[in-house]
Amino acid sequence: MKIQLTSPSFSEGNPIPKKFTCDGENVSPALSWSGAPDGTKSLALIVDDPDAPVGIWVHWVMFNLPAGTAGLPEGVRGIGVEGKNDFNKLGYGGPCPPRGSSHRYFFKLYALDTNLELPSGATKREVENAMKGHILEQGQLMGRYGR
Repeated sequence: MKIQLTSPSFSEGNPIPKKFTCDGENVSPALSWSGAPDGTKSLALIVDDPDAPVGIWVHWVMFNLPAGTAGLPEGVRGIGVEGKNDFNKLGYGGPCPPRGSSHRYFFKLYALDTNLELPSGATKREVENAMKGHILEQGQLMGRYGR
């Protein structure tokens, strides 16, 4: 069974409200999910933009979210471990594309059979490498934002 990842703020393929971007309050949107399988020990979340002019741009890395977690509130802090985004900051950095066409933002949630032995500030690459062989299930939600 695939993890169903949703947000009360936007639906699959639709615009992400300005509030959650660098043009607004730049807070993370609320997320909820279901379908994490038995044996899940932790969850990891990666949000990135494959349409960025410099290549994939990482907006959010979180890992070691407790297995029983079924969502994250808007503007979440202090749950799990925050990794470093491509703004060179911990936590969430909202969509902030250059002027022009809208970009796609993929929120990807992974159910893992372990806790990751990584420090706060780990990068997307470090988290992805540590997750290899430990992903039980995953799900994603894609939103768009343009300026």
